[in-house]
Amino acid sequence: MLPSSHATRKILVTLCVAIGGALALLYAVPDPQAARALALSFVYLVLALTELVPPFVPTMFLLAATPIALGPLSKNYQLPTVLTWAADPVIALFAGGFALGLAAKRHGVDSAFASRLVLWGGGSQRRLVWLLLLSAAGASMWMSNVAAAALLLAALGPLLDTKIDVRFQKALLLAVAMGANMGGMATPLGSGPNAIAIAATRSIDFLDWMSFGVPIVLGMLVLTFGALVALFDLSHRYTLELDAPPALSRSGKLLLCVFALAIGAWLTEAWHGASAPTVALALMFVLFSTGLLRREDLGELDWATLGLIAGGLILGRLLESTGLLGTVASSMEWQDAPRWLWLGSFVLASAVLSALMSNTATAALLVPLSLQIDPSPSTAVIIAIATSFGMPFPISTPPNAMVYGTGRVSVRELLQIGLPLMLIGCAVVTLSGAWFLGLLGID
Repeated sequence: MLPSSHATRKILVTLCVAIGGALALLYAVPDPQAARALALSFVYLVLALTELVPPFVPTMFLLAATPIALGPLSKNYQLPTVLTWAADPVIALFAGGFALGLAAKRHGVDSAFASRLVLWGGGSQRRLVWLLLLSAAGASMWMSNVAAAALLLAALGPLLDTKIDVRFQKALLLAVAMGANMGGMATPLGSGPNAIAIAATRSIDFLDWMSFGVPIVLGMLVLTFGALVALFDLSHRYTLELDAPPALSRSGKLLLCVFALAIGAWLTEAWHGASAPTVALALMFVLFSTGLLRREDLGELDWATLGLIAGGLILGRLLESTGLLGTVASSMEWQDAPRWLWLGSFVLASAVLSALMSNTATAALLVPLSLQIDPSPSTAVIIAIATSFGMPFPISTPPNAMVYGTGRVSVRELLQIGLPLMLIGCAVVTLSGAWFLGLLGID
């Protein structure tokens, strides 16, 4: 299908802006290597942040343009080297997570769990909202927040179609969106920014990340629950007659065993020595070799998101290798400011930019830059976590857009929940994140 004339005009305008900005940088920066790297980065960011092209397209641009533009200047920018920048182990970690989510869908594990939620609510509005928050966050720890939100919205369909209180409907939908947004903070494979941070530091294992991320998620879920109760008066009961949830198939039970083993291997990385990406590859081997996933399922993995993450990794390495990040960081003179001030500025910028555009592209820009000011691994973790707080608008995250698209939640209601949570989350990780990570042995 050809794009509409309006979409075509937007694409042409975006390309003109990207090309015009790149040419301006080439003219303004005297050093040819720095000028070309800046020009490529500008075009990449315009393509990635406007989201007018598929998410893997900016990555393809960097893979092709970097050797063409910079390869003649240095062997460090020829194609084999650029490909190694993209082939980071965290890509394997995310691929394993995507495979696990796909297997859960294939064998009905996700729907079997979701269909039980309404029954477990026991007629209590507060209990069901809390279960939804926990379930959305728990699901998005291991699969994409899009899949987590879609799963729970489908489970809520029968309840939303009945004549229940309008305020209760809004609370249910907002619980799904906020829970799915926050769950990605809890594990390394929860969101793209987490991968950017881990690749930049290479000193944080799966358990380290969860030891920091899970308490933050639980604390934010409690705050969200309190806000939903205060805004929507969840003191009533609901009634709904549902069929008994279907029993898990034999393959579904086998998948749960594989899932439990994978989580155990991820959490005990320090004991057995196999890295989290290695465990993820082993997980994919088991899923495909046992028939839990089939050959055709390989094409169903979220390759677009993997491509987006790879692009962020390439951008960071490109800016770092040319020395541009060090130049920008030294010109800011942040070292003379209190740590909480410059870190808080980066955290807030990370959340705000992620609320308006791609969180992975935001992390690709801000994580390497912040590490030039302070190379501590805790800095990268805090900046990556902050991207998940960017959730006050319908366009901020896919779960927000899905909930807003039901027509039952307004922009104002998303803002009422999302904006305070964003500001509180940014304040918490700025003031206590480095201290907490220090207790975990992460400087």
